[in-house]
Amino acid sequence: MLSGERKEGGSPRFGKLHLPVGLWINSPRKQLAKLGRRWPMPTSSDTRPCPTCFPPPLPPPPPHVELRRVGAVKAAGGASGSRAKRISQLFRGSGTGTTGSGGRWASEKKLPELAAGVAPEPPLATRATAPPGVLKIFGAGLASGANYKSVLATARSTARELVAEALERYGLAGSPGSGPGESSCVDAFALCDALGRPAAGAVGSGEWRAEHLRVLGDSERPLLVQELWRARPGWARRFELRGREEARRLEQEAFGAADSDGTGAPSWRPQKNRSRAASGGAALASPGPGSGSGTPAGSGGKERSENLSLRRSVSELSLQGRRRRQQERRQQALSMAPGAADAQIGPVDPGDFDQLTQCLIQAPSNRPYFLLLQGYQDAQDFVVYVMTREQHVFGRGGNSSARGGSPAPYVDTFLNAPDILPRHCTVRAGPEPPAMVRPSRGAPVTHNGCLLLREAELHPGDLLGLGEHFLFMYKDPRAGGSGPARPPWLPARPGATPPGPGWAFSCRLCGRGLQERGEALAAYLDGREPVLRFRPREEEALLGEIVRTAAAGAGDLPPLGPATLLALCVQHSARELELGHLPRLLGRLARLIKETVWEKIKEIGDRQPENHPEGVPEVPLTPETVSVELRPLMLWMANTTELLSFVQEKVLEMEKEADQEDPQLCNDLELCDEAMALLDEVIMCTFQQSVYYLTKTLYSTLPALLDSNPFTAGAELPGPGAELGAMPPGLRPTLGVFQAALELTSQCELHPDLVSQTFGYLFFFSNASLLNSLMERGQGRPFYQWSRAVQIRTNLDLVLDWLQGAGLGDIATEFFRKLSIAVNLLCVPRTSLLKASWSSLRTDHPTLTPAQLHHLLSHYQLGPGRGPPPAWDPPPAERDAVDTGDIFESFSSHPPLILPLGSSRLSLTGPVTDDALHRELRRLRRLLWDLEQQELPANHRHGPPVATPP
Repeated sequence: MLSGERKEGGSPRFGKLHLPVGLWINSPRKQLAKLGRRWPMPTSSDTRPCPTCFPPPLPPPPPHVELRRVGAVKAAGGASGSRAKRISQLFRGSGTGTTGSGGRWASEKKLPELAAGVAPEPPLATRATAPPGVLKIFGAGLASGANYKSVLATARSTARELVAEALERYGLAGSPGSGPGESSCVDAFALCDALGRPAAGAVGSGEWRAEHLRVLGDSERPLLVQELWRARPGWARRFELRGREEARRLEQEAFGAADSDGTGAPSWRPQKNRSRAASGGAALASPGPGSGSGTPAGSGGKERSENLSLRRSVSELSLQGRRRRQQERRQQALSMAPGAADAQIGPVDPGDFDQLTQCLIQAPSNRPYFLLLQGYQDAQDFVVYVMTREQHVFGRGGNSSARGGSPAPYVDTFLNAPDILPRHCTVRAGPEPPAMVRPSRGAPVTHNGCLLLREAELHPGDLLGLGEHFLFMYKDPRAGGSGPARPPWLPARPGATPPGPGWAFSCRLCGRGLQERGEALAAYLDGREPVLRFRPREEEALLGEIVRTAAAGAGDLPPLGPATLLALCVQHSARELELGHLPRLLGRLARLIKETVWEKIKEIGDRQPENHPEGVPEVPLTPETVSVELRPLMLWMANTTELLSFVQEKVLEMEKEADQEDPQLCNDLELCDEAMALLDEVIMCTFQQSVYYLTKTLYSTLPALLDSNPFTAGAELPGPGAELGAMPPGLRPTLGVFQAALELTSQCELHPDLVSQTFGYLFFFSNASLLNSLMERGQGRPFYQWSRAVQIRTNLDLVLDWLQGAGLGDIATEFFRKLSIAVNLLCVPRTSLLKASWSSLRTDHPTLTPAQLHHLLSHYQLGPGRGPPPAWDPPPAERDAVDTGDIFESFSSHPPLILPLGSSRLSLTGPVTDDALHRELRRLRRLLWDLEQQELPANHRHGPPVATPP
């Protein structure tokens, strides 16, 4: 099977063959000869490559033609004879042989004779740029074993030439110049243009059912017909090689069926007449000179021009309809010109009409688009830019990036102004409004006249400015009448409600006077909206003022007031300022908080008794003293925790909204991670310092739980939920520390997760400290007695009951479990304990290690002169664990600190309801106003406006 041919379901032979462009242009046959061992050389019709697999070759230079007489050519023989044969084919007309020329030179044919058999030439641009193509010509049963044959055709190839090529491929004729019998063989067949669709019930099986058929004229050009006249959706077309008589019969039957059906007749009847004329039918053929007809000689030229006008392909008819529609648009354009009704229209240059009709642009009705209002180069800019994708990118484009040779960013609309970036702006318009516009980093973009730094909503009618030259209006026909009736960039109507105060600061086209703008500014300065606007140059002063006020404890701010004010700064940077500003602000804010907390920790450490000069007596820490010292640290821990959660949310939003192809995005995220790591460090350090001073205070109060007797004379044991004053005196100091810590976390509004972890660490320390003291007490003197164990158990139960009433019962029960089990062992009656064995005691007290259990049993006081029974001895398998194990608890096995997850508890949506926070917000706004006024000349400064009372 030759190249390009295939059976049903097959693939072309050259589907995977790729050669460099230069090699193919230089010597195509030489390159194919080298590959002959893999692919056989194709026949004469396939010596040129398929345009889908190989680039089209450059046009060959004009051949050097040497003219000889026919007899001399035949006498030359050998290579000269074949060369003469090829040259003779160059001068043959379409389907006309050179035999019978009477020995005349092949190049001496009359020009009218050559023109009579040649169809009109396609436009020069089409001939110069149209690449060759492969046509599949179906044999319709001419040969078995092949469904179709592939024939290489160009824009100049006529139907008759392709019939000759196809017959050669099917083996029904020799080469086109093989002999005198070839012309009659070609005349017996015709190339048909068939339209059809897959047979019913055979979709996917490849069965074909032709419904319309047209015989192509010998001089028609099938490649142009295929290119300019395409089948409608649901239909398919192919070229078939049939006998000429059979093709005529099928054509008449197809048109007869269309006429009787009543559908398709208006569109197919002109094609029927045209195909007959193009095929040389007798009814429309012009009479020859010796036909003997009575046609006058003067009308011969007219009839021939009429016949030539009928010898047109379908593509030419389509062009005629296009010209008619262009003429109608020209008339419409002239009618729209001023004074067209009264002016006398004279002859006009057709080029002016074409240029005028190009101005009559109809916008799309189902896609968003941008209307150009101002451009950079009028000769190159378009008027309408249609969004063909859901995401549309404006940019300058260009070659690959200079950094690492990475590919250039994808751009939908190319703008050639010098201030347009390679990827300047991105617009996303999904099925549901509104659309979103996002400028790239460093790209000058305006939205309705205001500088755009962050992603914003884009509504129909909005103005979008790119750089200093381009101005577009966004339109979305899908929205219908749902868009705003009045564009937002128009001046406000007199008496209209003024927009938000931010518009009053930046816009000078809103149509309001100075007094109205002053009232809007006063409303902002005194308003309760959670908004704090500032310029980047005022950022450092603003952050420093907020942090210094919080550190000094000035004013009566709510506990989370500093975090709220700092979150307003972060929110303003994330929404209003440029893309790269937020990472810088977070880094400056985190360093400022860390420095402030470090100074506070140093101050608390310097005031501790152990750091006093020698000779000054140490004063033990009390719960009240610790609460005062730790309040600033606890406040910073609470505020930093909420601020960190808020920052994490904003960083995630920034990462989602940012352009993923932005080269600075990774750097921004790294800066944000470093800032959040500093905030993590602040939380860890404040937590560590808080639990350190609390456990330091607990250390001196815990021994009373082992030594005090709750059963004092006249004292009644308090019930669950009792006040601190009703507890036994030996338990009040320890419970006082717990109560001070609980009140401190509540006053500072510490996150509930951190409250639980703080008390978890305190209970862990208390359990380990009491258990180690219990182990140490039994070594020196008799301590492990049933009566002493009952006192310890009672004190521990009173502490757990009080913590249960404070809402900390579950945490306390978990961390005091080991101490409780050890005390329970000592509370077992002596008689029951003597009956127990080592294995049963290990089962009943699993939290105790073998060394701790053996230590308690070996020092248990059974009476004077009585030692531990043999049943308490550990088995040999656990002897090593008893001898080498540590009986003391390690303080390094404390639970790790886990930062809270989830959204921040800061409220930045509704009005500010706290009066103290509102006063601080007003103070900061006026501070920013004063800083802005200080930059102005003295004669331009004025104080903050005062709102007019209603």
